[in-house]
Amino acid sequence: MPERTFDPAFGSGNPAALSDAVDVLTDPTLAHIVDLLAYRDGDDIVVANAEGASRLSAADPDTPAQLVHGRDPVRNQDPLAFASLAAELADPSPPNLRNAYPHAGRRLASVFADPRAPDIAVIHTGKHYWPERGGHLGEHGSLNVVQSRAPFILSGAGVHQRGVLADAARVVDVGPTLARLCGVTDSSISDLDGRPRTDLVEAGPASHVIGLLWDGANSNDVLHLAQAGELPAVARLLTKGCALAGGAVAEFPSNTLCNHTAALTGVGPGRHGIVNNVYFDRATKQRIVANGSETWHLAMDLLRDGVTTVFELVGRKGTACINEPVDRGAAYSTFGLIRDAGHSDGAKSMGSMLPDPLTDPHATQEYAAIDPDYRWGTQVDGVGLSQALDLWPSKDDAPRLMWWNTTLTDTGHHNGGPHSEQARASLRDADTRLGVFLDHLERLGAYDDAVFLLTADHGSEGADPDCRGDWDDALRGAGIPFRDEAYGFIYLGLD
Repeated sequence: MPERTFDPAFGSGNPAALSDAVDVLTDPTLAHIVDLLAYRDGDDIVVANAEGASRLSAADPDTPAQLVHGRDPVRNQDPLAFASLAAELADPSPPNLRNAYPHAGRRLASVFADPRAPDIAVIHTGKHYWPERGGHLGEHGSLNVVQSRAPFILSGAGVHQRGVLADAARVVDVGPTLARLCGVTDSSISDLDGRPRTDLVEAGPASHVIGLLWDGANSNDVLHLAQAGELPAVARLLTKGCALAGGAVAEFPSNTLCNHTAALTGVGPGRHGIVNNVYFDRATKQRIVANGSETWHLAMDLLRDGVTTVFELVGRKGTACINEPVDRGAAYSTFGLIRDAGHSDGAKSMGSMLPDPLTDPHATQEYAAIDPDYRWGTQVDGVGLSQALDLWPSKDDAPRLMWWNTTLTDTGHHNGGPHSEQARASLRDADTRLGVFLDHLERLGAYDDAVFLLTADHGSEGADPDCRGDWDDALRGAGIPFRDEAYGFIYLGLD
């Protein structure tokens, strides 16, 4: 079902400009950088590229697409496509013809249900490399399966199955699953977009529930390295639990704050209201920067009325939220401390308070020494571990629900690209810190009674440094007024 009623005043209201822009963006000369585009047409979502177009019903987004011409750009929606490291490496960053777009209708319908959605969402090919616009060797944001696939691992008391299962979840399933494990009733979460995965784990109440988000972690690599013995803490979780080969499919766009929010509210962007890391509000004529070090601590001001976080569902008492901007309702929150301190520059104010990354025993110093982003991620995750340990002085005094966001993994995948030595170093560092925490729980006698859910906000796919180009140049050359937010959200009639 649609996640939000469509607004009749949506968009620029200029069908001629929309048609002209679609013609430009689907020209075969841009096919190396434009995987596909999507736009709203009445109660339908149209997806198109240089090879064809189809219509998806926003009212019933799970129904098959209606072909308009040529080949359906989202014909393959298999969430298990490329669901192993070998399969991913055998066909890196595949073209649209060989790619998959799981839950395409539902994900696109959600984002286009929000009046702040763009006139056109342009989706990069996996190979597109755009460092001049903030791009990286490792990318996410796309509708495609690899960029959308976050890990999904359940471990601990009450997990029904073991091993890697031929199954997939959605990022919006994370919040409902955590809530049910904490004893929240089905009736309290029945209207969410996600569903609790009680087919995999016994519904609560569990004594302790621990959610772990490794930002930007490539799911195939996490499972491969765990099975190879290079992520012993994850392997330890797997001995008492299961992983889904298809991971958890992110909402579109498969970007950070949209999906942190989806995970911890159980609803997509059309309902929670954070439609991208950066977007434009036509009503207020404001550019909204949702995902930035200066704004993370204020992110929850962007939530729509009526949206509830998992911390609010569980109840303030006994909840903790580490290094996570989606923190509303948590009794303990890193960003709550920043807000209480009155800092106007958000997480930037933390710099002088963070530990020295070059003395962190859990850091890969090869990268901490040369990469300022890696140093920052190391600092943030170092203090994250300190908070996790401090929140567990004893089994009886620990939070009922603890959520711990790890940031270095996103840095490693962006800067090195997935499967690179830097990306894998970031995973090993995260695993080492997780191992320290698991050892701590063992000493407290809490490990066997706890339930763990390890996931991410999106996946990561490798770009090709030789695949360059900018669709904005083509739009400007055609004389089309527009603004492009987050490099892919096109708002027509504005500049």
